[in-house]
Amino acid sequence: MKLFADVLVVLEFVKVDGGYLANRQQASEILAYFKSYEFVFYLYMMYDILRLTGTLSKQLQKKDLDILEAASMVRGKMDALQFLRDMGFASILPKVSSFCQTHNIATLEMQDFYVGARNHTTTKTNGFHFEVEIFNTVVDMQLTEYRDRFSETSTQLLEYMGALSHCDSFSQFDKSKLLKLAKLYKYDFDDSDLIDLEGQLEVFYHSCIKDERFTTLKGISELSRLMVSTGKHRSYPLVHKLLKLALITRSNRKCRKMFFEDEVLEDRLAQQDWR
Repeated sequence: MKLFADVLVVLEFVKVDGGYLANRQQASEILAYFKSYEFVFYLYMMYDILRLTGTLSKQLQKKDLDILEAASMVRGKMDALQFLRDMGFASILPKVSSFCQTHNIATLEMQDFYVGARNHTTTKTNGFHFEVEIFNTVVDMQLTEYRDRFSETSTQLLEYMGALSHCDSFSQFDKSKLLKLAKLYKYDFDDSDLIDLEGQLEVFYHSCIKDERFTTLKGISELSRLMVSTGKHRSYPLVHKLLKLALITRSNRKCRKMFFEDEVLEDRLAQQDWR
C-alpha cells in the first residue's frame, strides 16, 4: 500500500522500455490489473485477514508462550475473524474508495451490475459479487481452517494443560480441569488412579505454593525437572505422569496434530508407547 505509487512507476517504465516484448506485455497486463477496483479490494481484504492471522502465528511460535494464554489467543482470533465476517465488508469499502481516488483508479457503484471477464455484464450486482462471492467466501475459508485446527475440544485441552501452570504461585491451578485432562488418557489413568490423582493434586498444590523453589519457574518443562530434582516425582507419581503426558502433547508435532484433528484422540494416543 505504501509503495503502490512507486510500483506503478516501475511498471510503466518496464511497459515502455522493457528489454523484451514478453516483459513489456506482462508489465502492461499487471499495470492494468493493479489499476482496477478489484485489485484494490483484494489488497484491503487480505491486509485485514493477514493482520489477524499474522499476529496469532507469531505469538504461537514463541517458546515462552503460556499455554493458557495460547488458548485465549486462539479464541480471540476466532472471535476477531467472525467479527470481520459480520462487519468487515462495510468497513473496507470506504478505504478502497479513498485509495482508488488517491491513485486515480475508477471506482464502482455497488448497486450496478458486475462486469466480469471480457467485459461481460452479469445479472448480479457489484455488491453481491464483492461481498458474497469474494469477501464472505475468503473469510469463511479462514474460519473453517481455524475451526478444523483449533476445535472446541482442542482449545479446551490447552486450557486443561494451562491448569498445570505454576505462574503467580499456581494462580491458574485448577484441580477439576486437571482431572478432566487425566480422563483423556484413559489407558494411563483408571478409575482408581483418578481418585488417587485428585488427592495427590490437592497435597501437591499446597506443598508447592509455600516452596520458594517453585516460584521462579518459566514453564511446565522446568516444573517437571524440578519435581525430579527435588524427589517430588516419587511423592506425587500420578501428578508427574500427567505433567509428562502434557509435555509430550505440547511438544510433539505429530502428537499435537493428532489431538487437534482426530476425534478419537484418546484411542490413538493409547495405542502408542509414548514412554
